[in-house]
Amino acid sequence: MAHELPPPAQMVLLLGGFRISQALYAAAALGVADHLVAGPESAGVLAGRTGAHGPSLRRLLRTLASVGVFTEPEPGVFALNPLGRLLASGQPGSMRDVVLMFMETHYAPFGDLLQTIRTGQPAAERFYGQPFFGWLSQHPGQASRFTAAMASLTGGFKGAAIAALPLDGTATIVDVGGADGTVLAAILAAHPHLRGVLFDLPHVIGGAPAVLAGQGVGDRAECVGGDFLEGVPPGGDAYLASLVLHDWPGQQARRILDNIAAAGGSGARLLLIEFVVPPGDAPHMAKISDLNMLAMMGGQERTEAEWRELLTGAGYAGVAIRPTGTPFSVIEATVR
Repeated sequence: MAHELPPPAQMVLLLGGFRISQALYAAAALGVADHLVAGPESAGVLAGRTGAHGPSLRRLLRTLASVGVFTEPEPGVFALNPLGRLLASGQPGSMRDVVLMFMETHYAPFGDLLQTIRTGQPAAERFYGQPFFGWLSQHPGQASRFTAAMASLTGGFKGAAIAALPLDGTATIVDVGGADGTVLAAILAAHPHLRGVLFDLPHVIGGAPAVLAGQGVGDRAECVGGDFLEGVPPGGDAYLASLVLHDWPGQQARRILDNIAAAGGSGARLLLIEFVVPPGDAPHMAKISDLNMLAMMGGQERTEAEWRELLTGAGYAGVAIRPTGTPFSVIEATVR
């Protein structure tokens, strides 16, 4: 195990992270895992099916097997394990879109992280010549990949957080920044009395009607296009923002909260599904995600104290933060 190695060897392993990232990307882009779903195969057979160079592919898979992504039950023959299965498309919990998205849109900007630390300017903004979300809006293919990746990245964790949402007494919920409708569909399916409004940029919600209809809740959902930095739909008893505010620095996050308060009016409930950064040096997804927010979006993950300060400063009362047994917490507040 890495923690049993001497510190210099541990440092070498940490420094090799970029190589593992690229190896994962190569395996995902080639679709190697798709060809292993039916059972183990030799590197030569896999090379023929994926259009790869056989000896090079064997070395790639041997490396990934050494870090637990695949197994090598006999020399030159590779098989899926639970981690490797996540690289296969169409499999439950697949994270292939996450791998492709991170490596195609995040990897290169992160090469300029040092300048971000020195200046505070997101590396992605310098790399793309504009804020990352602006660039995404001009590249529909990558925008679709990003939406799919976010659904995959959080889907396995969000289920318990969604189930923990306090929706008693709610008739209409507005999902602010709800992307393709995956979260709203899950909520409406679990609460047959609810109606929902999905709100996000027009190019983001294009596929949402099909997602909602696929869950049998299309007749209880309305899809509305718009920009939550400008305003959100009125009429909700509750407003959900799921992993939205962490994308934005304080000023823009405050503007979103102000727009929700104006739309919902006094007494409306705000429900957030977000990371809450724990104290100390314990590992937590929030901490690596915070570095991602810094380099890519200019946003941040927040501690409990920072969430309370943001919400009370925006005029919300009764702030309650509840762990869900996942990396996410449910944060509840009320518009004054």
